[in-house]
Amino acid sequence: MSVTERVSVLETRRPRRADAARNFDALVEAGRQAFAEQGSAASLEDIARRAGVGIGTLYRNFPTRDDLVETLYIREVEALAQAAEDLSSLEPWDALAAWLDRFVQYVGTKRALLDSLNRESTVLGECRAIMFEAGEPLLARAQEAGLVDPDISISDVVRLVSGVAAVSAYDDEAQRKRVLALAIRGIRA
Repeated sequence: MSVTERVSVLETRRPRRADAARNFDALVEAGRQAFAEQGSAASLEDIARRAGVGIGTLYRNFPTRDDLVETLYIREVEALAQAAEDLSSLEPWDALAAWLDRFVQYVGTKRALLDSLNRESTVLGECRAIMFEAGEPLLARAQEAGLVDPDISISDVVRLVSGVAAVSAYDDEAQRKRVLALAIRGIRA
C-alpha cells in the first residue's frame, strides 16, 4: 500500500456533511494550536472554546483525548509524507537532510505528537509506517550515493532526529538547526 493510500485510509475519520466537517476541521486546528502551546496537558474544554463549538461536539468527534491526538498526528504525518515526495528531486543528501529538518519542525513543535511516537495503537503504528515509507526512499538514495552509512535504517534515523525534536526548548531556530545538523552528520558514510 502506498503512502498516499495509507493516508487516505486514515483520513476516513473526517465527517462528510459540510457543517460537521467544518466543526471537525476547527477542532483539529484548535487542538493543534493548544497542544503546540501547552503540550499534551492542553484542556479539551479550551480546545472546544477555541474551535467555537461546545464540548459535546468535541466529544462527538473525538470521544477521547487520544482520538484527537491521533487525528492531529495523522494530519502531521500526511504533511511529512508529502514533504518527502516534494523533496525527492533534490540531490540525495540535500533531500534527506531537508526531510529530517521538516520532521523535527513538524514533531518538535507539537509535544503531544512527539509523546505519541512512543505510544502503541493501530493508528499510531500505521502513522509510523507511513513516516518510515516516506523517508526510506530518501535514505536509500543517499546510501546508494555513498553518502550515508549503509547499515543505518530509517528507523534508526527517525529515532535519532526524534531525540533532537524532544528537546523542550531551543534558544532560537538557528540553534535547533545546528543541533539537527550535528545529529544527522553522524549518519554520513
